[in-house]
Amino acid sequence: MARITPGFLTLQKITLTAAFVKHTLVLGASLNSSRYSNMCIHDLVEAGFTVSAVGLREGVVSGVKIEKGMPQYDDIHTITLYLGPGNQPQYYEYIISLNPKRLIFNPGTWNEDLADLAAKAGIRVESRCTLMMISAGNY
Repeated sequence: MARITPGFLTLQKITLTAAFVKHTLVLGASLNSSRYSNMCIHDLVEAGFTVSAVGLREGVVSGVKIEKGMPQYDDIHTITLYLGPGNQPQYYEYIISLNPKRLIFNPGTWNEDLADLAAKAGIRVESRCTLMMISAGNY
């Protein structure tokens, strides 16, 4: 019979294979560590997810290069939005062209027009907080 000593807990980091990792694009990424998009990049990396990021300024957050413009990716599973509705229209075609399986509207980013376009393209739309999803283990 195994014995557990109170007060001692061993955690083991599990490395996931690419087949189980949801490659996530953080759209609206920021170099500012007080921004939620920055925290999201950090938390996704810490949780073992593959992360790409697009923002207004190039730089690196938690080892992830933030790119400018609309770079093409072949394997995006999820796009998590950190752009207000007024800044989203220029990205509509870009988001659809990446053919993600899921689009997450974080608090303050909900946009009915983009949600409708995404749903019509077969993309699952969620209005949730990515940070809360990661911390709850249901990302």
